[in-house]
Amino acid sequence: MGQKRRVAIPKKFLEELGSKLVIAKWYEGCLVIVSHKDWEALLQRLTGPQTTITQGVRDTDRFVLGSAFFVETDNQGRIVIPKILFSYANLTKDIVFLGLGSRVEIWDQKSWADREEYIAKHAAELIEGMSKTDK
Repeated sequence: MGQKRRVAIPKKFLEELGSKLVIAKWYEGCLVIVSHKDWEALLQRLTGPQTTITQGVRDTDRFVLGSAFFVETDNQGRIVIPKILFSYANLTKDIVFLGLGSRVEIWDQKSWADREEYIAKHAAELIEGMSKTDK
């Protein structure tokens, strides 16, 4: 990470995302980046087809949509992470980009190491929990 919260998006992710991006708060203390064209699809995935705007939908909108910034990469594939998002994710100079389909998460390296350790220790429980919600 460079000065003034400027960060270069890894080339392999830029090829998928393009240069017009949305960056926002995400869960577990990280940030999310999606292409401008995939932004609406991500929001739909989070809230599902809602006929009424429930509190869960409103809170998701507030958390993710309310923190979103539209950014464009420079000619070197860099963006400036807005200060409020930089603070939210407790980013330092050492960050991790995690590609997850149509989205990329940005983690502070230490936070990601802690989360990855948690996931590894609880993988069986997490999978069991997912299968219960599918029924």
